[in-house]
Amino acid sequence: MQQQKPNLLFLIADDHAAYVMGVDGNRLAQTPNLDRLASEGTRFAANYCNSPVCTPSRQSILTGLYPHAAGVTTLKTPLSEDRTTLADLLRADGYQTGVFGKMHFNRPGEDGMHGFGTAMTEDRVNRGWQAAVGRPRPPWRPFQDPARQWLNAAKAALPFRDEEMRSYWQVEQAKMWLAERAKHGHFAMWLSIQEPHSPFDFPTGDAGRYDTNRFRTPQVGPEDQWQIPLIFRDLSDSDKQGIAAAYYTSAAYLDRSMGRMLDHLRALKLEENTLVVYMADHGYSLGQHGRFEKHCFYEPAMRVPLIFRQPGKVARGQIVRRQTESVDVGPTILHLLGSASRFDRTHGRNLFGGPAREEIFSVYLENEEACLIWREWKLIYTTGLRKRTDGYETGDPTPGRIVRLYDRRHDPGEFHNVAGKHPALLQTLTRRLEARFQQTHPEGALGLDELLRPRDT
Repeated sequence: MQQQKPNLLFLIADDHAAYVMGVDGNRLAQTPNLDRLASEGTRFAANYCNSPVCTPSRQSILTGLYPHAAGVTTLKTPLSEDRTTLADLLRADGYQTGVFGKMHFNRPGEDGMHGFGTAMTEDRVNRGWQAAVGRPRPPWRPFQDPARQWLNAAKAALPFRDEEMRSYWQVEQAKMWLAERAKHGHFAMWLSIQEPHSPFDFPTGDAGRYDTNRFRTPQVGPEDQWQIPLIFRDLSDSDKQGIAAAYYTSAAYLDRSMGRMLDHLRALKLEENTLVVYMADHGYSLGQHGRFEKHCFYEPAMRVPLIFRQPGKVARGQIVRRQTESVDVGPTILHLLGSASRFDRTHGRNLFGGPAREEIFSVYLENEEACLIWREWKLIYTTGLRKRTDGYETGDPTPGRIVRLYDRRHDPGEFHNVAGKHPALLQTLTRRLEARFQQTHPEGALGLDELLRPRDT
């Protein structure tokens, strides 16, 4: 008897930092469903995003290409229909494909787009939920209101009960789709929850989940002041504690939403033949180095949760501590599903059986910035020539070239730039960074500063 082809349930969160999980050793984090998923599968504890901003990161995961090769280098760039996605490949392999939630395609949802037979993306979710709940959500005005307001320092719940929340409605739509498609063959479904993205949504019932006094304001290092965005500089310690409490509350709500989907999979008796993947697009800083955002290469913004569970094929309770990249997720899924399809071109590799990565590569081209992690060293290279348009300006909008080198073994908080103490190593790592760009960029013959300019093709 031929073995049934495994299904895929791909769960992804928005701005969920790896360190805000109980399974990561964080006693404040309330993530029992994701912790259980990790205990039933393999967790990659040192996985890094390939761009610390939503759109380039997500399309890199979906295409298996670094952002500059995928042609998506800024937040507002749409993914070209010419790019082959993981959903395209699985649909060609006979999978029923669907997506529910935030995907940053930057275009209206349309069934069939980017390989998703059903595409209930942001606009469709928002319209459907608003029609169901019958009243609008309060306005959210980032960069217009003070940061303490749009980052929810007051730790304010939305005026909705749990069952009135957008993510609740979204999960219900995904559950119905899953139950129906499971009757007619194998499926590959993406569920993309918007939490814990600011303003850190959660329902009224979660309002008292955290006491703000449980959160310590992170240390700001002696070299940090120049790079703290202006919008964060007037936050008080009380504001910072409130923002952290709101984020953790939203992460707990995210966990509950993911738990509902996982429980539904079990109730349908599909658990044994479904590969479940959980990850986020990037991490998030909660006051580390004075920042409350991603958009940078400090550890909290780069390290991303990554869990695979597939009974009988993926080891239970295993923790992989070697460094991996989010671009590896697509090729790994194809391998685990036993799919006949493969990316024609990919920068990823199979995490179960492929060679370990010698270095980690990530880019934030909006700020003409890139990062290379090699062994215990982290290099951050910025041209300093592009005035930021992402809202996170500092006191010096175009400071010129900035090169930072951190010894992660002896300085895990990344507080001390030791570039001046290791000129030979700095030169070597800068050359490696440039080589990585040149090997993967459509215009690879250019120099590093030119390669760092955002281009969308």
